[in-house]
Amino acid sequence: MKHIVFDLGRVLIDWFPERAFATHFTDSTAIRDWMARVDFHGWNYRQDGGRPLSDGLAAARRAHGEDATPLEDYTANFHLTIQDPVAGSWEIAETLQSAGHRLFAITNWSRDNWPAALAQYPRLETLFEDIVVSGVEGLLKPQPEIYRTLLDRNGIKAGDCVFIDDSPANVEGARAVGMEAIHFTEAEALRLALRESGI
Repeated sequence: MKHIVFDLGRVLIDWFPERAFATHFTDSTAIRDWMARVDFHGWNYRQDGGRPLSDGLAAARRAHGEDATPLEDYTANFHLTIQDPVAGSWEIAETLQSAGHRLFAITNWSRDNWPAALAQYPRLETLFEDIVVSGVEGLLKPQPEIYRTLLDRNGIKAGDCVFIDDSPANVEGARAVGMEAIHFTEAEALRLALRESGI
C-alpha cells in the first residue's frame, strides 16, 4: 500500500499573506504592489529555508529601508493568513488514513510561523506520522535532501510514496528522488488522480 506525502500550503491550508499587512495599506492593490516592491515571496522563501526572523528583517531593512516595516508584523499576524482550509482536501486525507495508508507531509514553512499552523490546525499532529518542516530542517523543496530526510527518518522508500504538491517544481523534485507525484490544483482533480494511480 502506497504512503501518501502531502504538501500543506495551498493543498490543505490556503495561504493569503496579504492579510498580514492589511493595517499598513488602503487596499489590496497597494499591498500587492508593496509585496512586489520588496520581493516578499523571495524574502519569505529564505525564511522558509531556516533564516531566523530577526536576520530576515535586518536584511529587508538593509535592502528596502522603511519600506520593509510592514514585514515586522508578518509573524505576529501569520495566523490571519492561514484561516481557510482548502475545500475537500482534508476529507481526502482522512479517507486515505482510514483506508490504511501511512500519511506524511513535507512543507516549506518557516520555523517562526510553524507554531501558528499547529495551533490553528491541531489535526496536523494526528493525521500525519511525520511532518518535515523546511525551516526546522534548514532545507527547502525542491532540494532532493528534504525529500530524503522524510524517507530516511521514517525508513520508507521513495518508490512506495505518492507526493502531492501545488508547485510543479516541487512535484518534479519529488519525481527526481523516485517518488510518484501529483500536481495539486483542486480536491476533485486530486481525487481523480489518486484513483487513476490505483489508490
